[in-house]
Amino acid sequence: MNAVRLTAFAVLIVVTLVVTFFAARRTSTTTEYLAAGRGISAAQNGFAVAGDLMSAATFLGFTGLIFLSGFDGWVLAIAAAVAFLLVLLLFAERMRNAGQFTVADVLSYRLRARPVRAMTASANLFIVTIYLIAQLVGAGVLIRALTGLAFTPAVIITGAAMLLYVVFGGMLATTWVQIIKAALLMAAGLALAVGVLSQVGWNPISLFDRAAAAHPLGDAYLAPGGSHRTPLNTVAAAVAFVIGTAALPHILIRFFTVPDAKTARASVGWAIGLIGTFFVLTSIIGYGARALLGSAGEKPAGPGANLAAPLLAQHLGGGPDAFGGQVFMAFVGAVAFATILAVVAGLVLSASGSASHDLWSNVIRRGDATEREQKLVARLSSAVIGAIAVAVTLLAGPNFNVAFLVGLALSVAASANFPALVLALSWRGFTTWGALAGIASGLVSSVVLIVLSPAVWPGGAAHAPFPLDYPTLVSIPLGFLGCVVGSKLSRAREDDTKFTELRVRAATGLGAE
Repeated sequence: MNAVRLTAFAVLIVVTLVVTFFAARRTSTTTEYLAAGRGISAAQNGFAVAGDLMSAATFLGFTGLIFLSGFDGWVLAIAAAVAFLLVLLLFAERMRNAGQFTVADVLSYRLRARPVRAMTASANLFIVTIYLIAQLVGAGVLIRALTGLAFTPAVIITGAAMLLYVVFGGMLATTWVQIIKAALLMAAGLALAVGVLSQVGWNPISLFDRAAAAHPLGDAYLAPGGSHRTPLNTVAAAVAFVIGTAALPHILIRFFTVPDAKTARASVGWAIGLIGTFFVLTSIIGYGARALLGSAGEKPAGPGANLAAPLLAQHLGGGPDAFGGQVFMAFVGAVAFATILAVVAGLVLSASGSASHDLWSNVIRRGDATEREQKLVARLSSAVIGAIAVAVTLLAGPNFNVAFLVGLALSVAASANFPALVLALSWRGFTTWGALAGIASGLVSSVVLIVLSPAVWPGGAAHAPFPLDYPTLVSIPLGFLGCVVGSKLSRAREDDTKFTELRVRAATGLGAE
């Protein structure tokens, strides 16, 4: 057990629980629970949206990828940031104007509500649950590595804190936890980047030269190919991060928390600025870890080099035996833990909205659920979904393939949600059967192709029937194809008036809440 790091983690949990206590006193209606009363400002929502992307997977994962493979890891980080240009251009304002609480609100506006809500909510619950399990596995492994606490209590503590945020504080508490996390993460990234640059004479060229000299590939470390992926595999991974991130339900529902479309657009501007700055810092940290830790840092950094950033903090603070090294590593580790807490809370809240608002209120109760009933179901579904995710994580154990889960979640979001949302907002000929066929084809093709991919198939790339780790280059076109074929073959035509209403409402906000 490491007392300094455990103390840092405990302080963080106490601070966020205090935030949840005050947020719970302002959460009494369904709108306040699922959408923070639509009172979040552009800057606040920008920090929260950025916080949703700046998870442990991006902070620790992308830093580790750059540490291991150089340029190839940097490309994936940039791809994740580019996703928000898609969000800005395609979804931010339209989602705020056309929906109420969930992605299914937008799809069901002009289509038959019950089947579309049932299919969309089921797909989103699948995406969120898979992503949630990945985050919980990551939390358990991170806490175990940094504090010495066993995997099982680490996951239970994370799950308990997550449920307290969501069940009692709702979207308001989750948003403020995201804001605090994003600010801490930017501070940690800045401190690490400044520490790295001070070690190389404040010269970025010296940083790259030292990083290349410390890597077995030499100058090739700074060029494409360091991950040993084929170019097509790198493109498939980048597409998964760009389109998958833009279609993740827990990110899209953030635009229902602001008062109007103008604020939604401005919040994406804030998010892009923060995320762009963050990935510049991440690049410096990743290359700095390679330059300062060298090949000797690969083994302690673990599989995937996820502990490269905390180890770099320890090195910059004076080493493992120095108090400064212990404190700096504890701070960075606690911030990484905060990223997981905030993201899992957002994921559970997104799942809660799909279960209570879409499935219970609009599919099972056919729109007759009372305000009190809907809020009660939202809280109960949060508790049930969170408990199931914790139980599955404990059964899966610390060695479960997290990369597989993240790739599956991103691929399903890109292949099922993205085509249906784009066509619902832009194509007059889109029908209910088209939405059902598109979501189903994107979901099924993603799952099947990932199972057949080198990341999962026994024997790896040499024996895998499908050559790419991410199936998006195939599954996204299949999602669009399913939407088009289903719409063309459908005998039932949708009401043109509803499409016109949706376009006007999405573009102008007329009729939006």
